Amino acid sequence: MRTLLATLALALAGTLATQAQPAFHIRGSIARLKETPEKVILSYYAEGDSRIDSADVVKGRYAFSGTVPNPVMASLRVRYRQPAGAPVRAVSFKRDVVQLFLDNARIQVASTDSFGNATVKGSRAHDEFRKLQALAKPENDRMAELNKEYADYRRNKDEAGMKRIDEEADRLGNAIRAKHKDYLLANPASPIALHAFSMFAGYDINPEEAEPVFLSIPETLRNTAEGSDMAGRIEKAKKTAVGRPAPDFTQNDTLGNPVALSSFKGRYVLVDFWASWCGPCRAENPNVVAAYAKHHGKGFDVLGVSLDQPNGKEKWIKAIHDDNLTWTHVSDLKFWKNDAAVLYGIQAIPQNFLIDPQGNIVGKNLRGEDLNRRLSEIFQ
Repeated sequence: MRTLLATLALALAGTLATQAQPAFHIRGSIARLKETPEKVILSYYAEGDSRIDSADVVKGRYAFSGTVPNPVMASLRVRYRQPAGAPVRAVSFKRDVVQLFLDNARIQVASTDSFGNATVKGSRAHDEFRKLQALAKPENDRMAELNKEYADYRRNKDEAGMKRIDEEADRLGNAIRAKHKDYLLANPASPIALHAFSMFAGYDINPEEAEPVFLSIPETLRNTAEGSDMAGRIEKAKKTAVGRPAPDFTQNDTLGNPVALSSFKGRYVLVDFWASWCGPCRAENPNVVAAYAKHHGKGFDVLGVSLDQPNGKEKWIKAIHDDNLTWTHVSDLKFWKNDAAVLYGIQAIPQNFLIDPQGNIVGKNLRGEDLNRRLSEIFQ
């Protein structure tokens, strides 16, 4: 009997432990939409993996359940019932998508008139996210206006207008980063602390500026998978900072021949991370072409490193020819997992590194006139 009671007690303890395990429960409602919602897709990134789930919409309601190791940014996207043969309507981020911070809580999402017009309740992380959004709302609203203005200038090929927008966007970007830093220093234990830090640090991390702020975050958060990933990015940023020796790598060119970065020693070389599918990269290519034509004979080279996909070799080579990129190109066709990109901590493209004849990094992310100005200083 004693053995049986002990077994039952262990089983009950296991059941209670399972029931007590933190989980998220999303309960959504949809009302007064012009189109008929059929499914809702939940997507988020956690512990190094992209996670996607879907739920049917039944009588205007849908539900999701699961667990996350720590609060993460997620999106809910509605899919409408399509009449047979009708073209699929393009997704509108404003009308068809809800962004929310997902944590292990009971979360209510209510959409009215459009799916994107939603209120989110029950998630402390989402409440903090809204506070952070409110801090930078003036700057973000102005940034949205600048994007529209830039598109008009680009359509009219107004270089001066585009440059003016770029300069204001840079100032706004710095102001937004400062708001994220202020929030983080005031709320280091916030459930969205790592998100705020990521927005502050950006894709081109300045380790001297970023590391002290990162260390202000509690160790429990820094030791999560997301925190460890951020710590790794800071370490890579240290190794690729201006003044450091450029990490060497070898990849195959378009003909399959291995090319090492170290083979360019003795000349200045711009390591240019790009891809055929990257619109901003293709827009920047004419500037690199002009710089190469002007300074190649003086000792300047370019090594293009493409983040094209495994099935993208033909598109990669076509883009090289279409954009008249007459320098050396390499790629392992691993997309964002390109070995050189991982080595250099690349999170967004275009990015570049200017390396001197001794193999040291002397410039980063030199684009447009900045690249030409820096090379003119070197080859004066």
